[in-house]
Amino acid sequence: MTKWVYSFGDGGAEGSAEMRELLGGKGANLAEMASLGLPVPPGFTLTTEVCTHFYGNDRSYPDNLVGQVNEALAATEEKTGRTFGDEKMPLLVSVRSGARASMPGMMDTVLNLGLNDRTVEALAASADKRFAYDSYRRFIQMYSDVVLGIDVHNFEERIEDFKDERGYTLDTELTGDDWAELVHDYKVIVERDHGAPFPQDPHDQLWGAIGAVFESWMTPRAITYRRLHAIPEDWGTGVTVQAMVFGNMGDTSATGVAFTRNPSTGEKELYGEYLINAQGEDVVAGIRTPRDLTEAARIASGSDQPSLESAMPDAFWGFRSICDTLERHYRDMQDVEFTVERGKLWILQTRSGKRTGRAALKIAVELAEESMITADEAVLMVDPMSLDQLLHPTIDPEAKRDMVATGLPASPGAASGEIVFSSEDAEAASNQGKKVILVRVETSPEDIHGMNAAQAILTTRGGMTSHAAVVARGMGKPCVSGAGGVRVDYQNQTLTAGDRVLKKGDVITVDGGTGQILAGSIAMRQPEMSGDFGKLMEWADQARRMRVRANAETSIDAETARSFGAEGIGLCRTEHMFFQEDRIVAVREMILASDEAGRRAALAKLLPMQRADFVGLFEIMKGLPVTIRLLDPPLHEFLPHTDEELAEVAKAMEVEPEKLRERALALHEFNPMLGHRGCRLAISYPEIAETQARAIFEAAADVEAASGETVEPEIMVPLVAMATELVRVREMIERAADAVAEERGKRPVYTVGTMIELPRAALQADAIAHAAEFFSFGTNDLTQTTFGLSRDDTSALLGTYTTTGILPNDPFVTLDRDGVGELIQIAADRGRETRPAIKLGICGEHGGDPATIAFCEEVGLDYVSCSPFRVPIARLAAAQAALREGARSDDAANA
Repeated sequence: MTKWVYSFGDGGAEGSAEMRELLGGKGANLAEMASLGLPVPPGFTLTTEVCTHFYGNDRSYPDNLVGQVNEALAATEEKTGRTFGDEKMPLLVSVRSGARASMPGMMDTVLNLGLNDRTVEALAASADKRFAYDSYRRFIQMYSDVVLGIDVHNFEERIEDFKDERGYTLDTELTGDDWAELVHDYKVIVERDHGAPFPQDPHDQLWGAIGAVFESWMTPRAITYRRLHAIPEDWGTGVTVQAMVFGNMGDTSATGVAFTRNPSTGEKELYGEYLINAQGEDVVAGIRTPRDLTEAARIASGSDQPSLESAMPDAFWGFRSICDTLERHYRDMQDVEFTVERGKLWILQTRSGKRTGRAALKIAVELAEESMITADEAVLMVDPMSLDQLLHPTIDPEAKRDMVATGLPASPGAASGEIVFSSEDAEAASNQGKKVILVRVETSPEDIHGMNAAQAILTTRGGMTSHAAVVARGMGKPCVSGAGGVRVDYQNQTLTAGDRVLKKGDVITVDGGTGQILAGSIAMRQPEMSGDFGKLMEWADQARRMRVRANAETSIDAETARSFGAEGIGLCRTEHMFFQEDRIVAVREMILASDEAGRRAALAKLLPMQRADFVGLFEIMKGLPVTIRLLDPPLHEFLPHTDEELAEVAKAMEVEPEKLRERALALHEFNPMLGHRGCRLAISYPEIAETQARAIFEAAADVEAASGETVEPEIMVPLVAMATELVRVREMIERAADAVAEERGKRPVYTVGTMIELPRAALQADAIAHAAEFFSFGTNDLTQTTFGLSRDDTSALLGTYTTTGILPNDPFVTLDRDGVGELIQIAADRGRETRPAIKLGICGEHGGDPATIAFCEEVGLDYVSCSPFRVPIARLAAAQAALREGARSDDAANA
């Protein structure tokens, strides 16, 4: 019989941390902590397989699930000495989600479940009336929102109206009788909006909550989060039912969230917040201002509220010791939730903490230096994409700051943009190419799409562990939270700080490192790639097998690539050089010329310009490989689009504009991207390829003469479909080499290869390899031609395909392994059959995608090439791919 439910607590557990896929992160870690003897409230976890069954069987449960839940519930009752639904000693539980990958705030939770009109009286008798009815109203509000679908604002408005009627300002001023009256009002709201009374049977409540948590796996916010973080839909979520402990039982009770190291900086210090007499959601919701955990943090923040260290020293030092235990056990920085109930400490959850890219580097390096993990484990610990946070500008320390307000520095980095006040506006503006700052009173999981679209987030409520802070850090977005001096008016679309009023569309800068909100756009400064970054990259370079090159055409690109550790240029798109203002007219002369003589005259003007371009690249690369692609795009891209541009070319060529117009019309193609481009241009107009090859060889000779170093360019012929095409173009390149050798007295050293970007080329790779010394996979076009999709016109279609599960990822972002990947594998295998030492690389945009890089390692490519700013990401991803591939090989050998 399949086991669907696993119990934990009282020093033991049926599960463990290794069962993360089955129990989800929360369930696995609770089981692990219980087995370690830590103070974990007892409970049980419904496995992720129940979620899979739920969605695969019309939202129904396995036949024997109810019996297993009842058995686990009875075991929890025995461990707590309380009975679910009992009118004297009632057991109350929380119902929480727990996927194998952390999805903070994305799915639903219900607390205080088991309260009804009878059990609330028992709770009042064992504690006090105020606590009991405050807990009951929280339960009604949360259950009604999560399970019954009643808008939470109905309840919040009733509280505010009630406080106004009584002359109260704070929730803490309400008495037990007040909360009891509000509970009555809440039940009236439920019956009015739900059409039935609030459920009183605890078992009905339990199954309603379990179903709602499973349902929350498929909410829009959860779907969006999974898409952004590449979490598969079929993983499902576990559901954990756990005995409640209460942080809102008076001044000897508290609740909080802590990280064992600073998640923003990586510093080795306990970092977090707590509230006295509160439940967990109060800390992250931003309703009350949380307090510092440590006395050092309190002094640094200037708070006059006591730290947990001073207010509850026994609980604090016990918690600190447990944090040390958890970090050593999991060998990673932990995010820990805790509750103190009448002086007794309880641990509710631990998980690997979300962190910024900078913190991830520091934590990984320091854990290795503390001998807690190895250097290879440190390399595997850092998400390559998180490095993106370190590779972009921050505010120049010398820049003048016009400070509007301050808040908490919730996620480091800085960004400028136009103010928007809703996630919908943020997404719409981003789609128009605008940079925006999302300004909210507080964010909720429904804001995930707007947070992703924005450059940075600013909230007026919430602490360092609020939803906005946690999600922003995970995304690598700057965030300032808890800016209490800022008032947001959604109706009038304004932000007010003191006597300053800013409106939607005004530009501000958010500095997530200092918590400052600045008027206008501020000067930024490039980051320094040293310290922890340099050390981790050194370890990564020792571990990886594949080389990492950059796609670069300009000196700036090449220098940036070298500064980030690029080991050569994997793609120089020569056509990008043609668009420069000082040469576009000559390019148009060449295209619009009516005969070869006219084309050669125009090419003679371009030759010294191209030669100078290549000299610059060769000098920067200092002997590293440089792959130069011959002219690739269709000629229409270079043609004049206006009468003024046409007249300019006509004047240079000394012909009538109308004659050039006729020539331009003759060159028109209905589908130019599948027409006269790539090697087809060279075959039609050999003088173009010969001139470009000559420019390459002359540049190499000039640099060799000046530096004494050998320069060996790699000349890449694009859009080859047939071996005969490559043979023909190779002959042109060889004629240029012969000419330069005769003139310079030394034959150029070079290799010729092709870009595999057509399915036919992949299938005919064995034949093509006779004339090619290297293959570079152009995955942009190979994806287009394999799928029959235009990457420029199908974003809406692909959005539909990915959100509905037809495709797991956008194939232009992450390589399609099953189709495009198989073509690459075929081409690699067949190319090696003909030429065993053939060099294989990838130079499409996929070259900077970690998942694609892992595939390249599996196929055994020699290098990947990507944009300059992605070079560090590719270096780390290549190292991780090599380490994982090595581990798989070892496992296979030992099997």
